[in-house]
Amino acid sequence: MTTPDAVAPGPARPYSRRSLWIELSIVFAVTLGMSGAFSLLNLVDALLAPAPLASQTVAIVTPQAQASLIDLLKQLLSILRGLAWGALGLYLLWRGGVNLRQRLGLDARRPWTDLAWGAGLAAVIGIPGLLLYLAAVKLGINLTVAPATLNDVWWRLPVLVLAAIENGFLEEVLVVGYLVTRLEQLRLPGWAVIAVSAVLRGSYHLYQGFGGFLGNAIMGVVFAYWFRRTRRLWPLIIAHSVLDIVAFAGYALLAGHVSWLP
Repeated sequence: MTTPDAVAPGPARPYSRRSLWIELSIVFAVTLGMSGAFSLLNLVDALLAPAPLASQTVAIVTPQAQASLIDLLKQLLSILRGLAWGALGLYLLWRGGVNLRQRLGLDARRPWTDLAWGAGLAAVIGIPGLLLYLAAVKLGINLTVAPATLNDVWWRLPVLVLAAIENGFLEEVLVVGYLVTRLEQLRLPGWAVIAVSAVLRGSYHLYQGFGGFLGNAIMGVVFAYWFRRTRRLWPLIIAHSVLDIVAFAGYALLAGHVSWLP
């Protein structure tokens, strides 16, 4: 018969540089790092296709089933998975002794200030980002991106908004809050911390083309730098969510009705 002492957990192992690198490798091997690897292969596949990049289209939020109810449930499960990936990063930081309120600014002390900064960052990133995307398509170095191609069903806009919020939470928690904090604990230079975060962000957007990589890498530099200066993650989550809401819902409403949208 097993006694309670026999199954009791042993003392927690202290963190070391090696254990932190292992943790980072595992987390990103099952989340956005793996997405980056698939994205790179998708870009190579697009480059090998006979058609030029700009004439190829890639969609982000797409139907996942023929039956509307099944499609809705799959969309919600995909959103839940992304939220869980972000929550994993927060849990690992918390489990390792990181104060999420102090180190990541995940508190409710100044919601209106965070909201204002988030809206400002969205404008600073969004307008130049749209111009860069249009220029990249024009130059033939980017695929034509269709942010949302869901069928015209009653739940389309709510799901697009939820997907945008999930993207904002997942990416800013993992690529900024979690990754930057861990790299700082590993005592990497500040420029290297920002560069790693930015390149990772650009990597899982490579499926869009070289413009997608460049635009998101620049966004990654701005966001990582801003976070290291302020230690506030909420404005980045808000900014990213606003950008994706505009992209997803805006495309769904405007596609085929304006001439400037590829």
